[in-house]
Amino acid sequence: MDYANAARFLKSYNKIESQLKLLYRAKATQNFTDLVRRCTDLNLTIRRYENELVDYGKLRNAIVHRSAGGEVFIANPSDDVVENIEYIERQLCNPPRVTDVFKVKKISTVFSDKPLITAVQAFGESEKKTLVVYDHGKMAGVLNSYFLYRLIAAKAAAGESITDYLKNTNCGDVLDEKLLDKYVLFDRQATVFDVFDAFERRKDIYAVIVTENGVVGEKVLLVLTPSDFPTINRYLESSNAKTF
Repeated sequence: MDYANAARFLKSYNKIESQLKLLYRAKATQNFTDLVRRCTDLNLTIRRYENELVDYGKLRNAIVHRSAGGEVFIANPSDDVVENIEYIERQLCNPPRVTDVFKVKKISTVFSDKPLITAVQAFGESEKKTLVVYDHGKMAGVLNSYFLYRLIAAKAAAGESITDYLKNTNCGDVLDEKLLDKYVLFDRQATVFDVFDAFERRKDIYAVIVTENGVVGEKVLLVLTPSDFPTINRYLESSNAKTF
């Protein structure tokens, strides 16, 4: 009997098991099902495919028989099962990077030495809530539309001229590090699942910002907001993944 499917299944199963042990820093003898349960809080893919992986752990024991001569195949899984476990393996061991999914996405920016009026104009033109502030080609910080509203409101309440404030105050002068607490920075290796997980765990963040190494002071590669989830969902649907 041809056991090609069994060999493919076991290959993906072993890769998944190894990845789980790395995630949980588990012992070599850790039970597969127990590993799956313990890793659901550590990895979104495991959480989404928990039930399938538990079933595949049982199936693995039904497919492989251990004897004195080593492991012997005694059953052969269907094509659908093999294709599914291989897909889960790819998502877990080589998940899609968010920079690959969002290859073309315009980032709204403003320069730190330009007056705040340019930020107001940029917000109006882009209709986005976040502007990346650049200083000599590097990210110096961010401006959020709500943050700018508060600055303007404070000046108005103090009886100051809003026009003078916006024309005579540079964007870089109002940057506030505390505002960055509303953002999550990732490096370019971040996956689609990392981005979703960030929004899932922190409902208060305005956006995810992706740079080369995930730090302020670098060129921004992507700015992703909750409004980008339909695109992420369409990507996963086209890849035959469970949707968010």
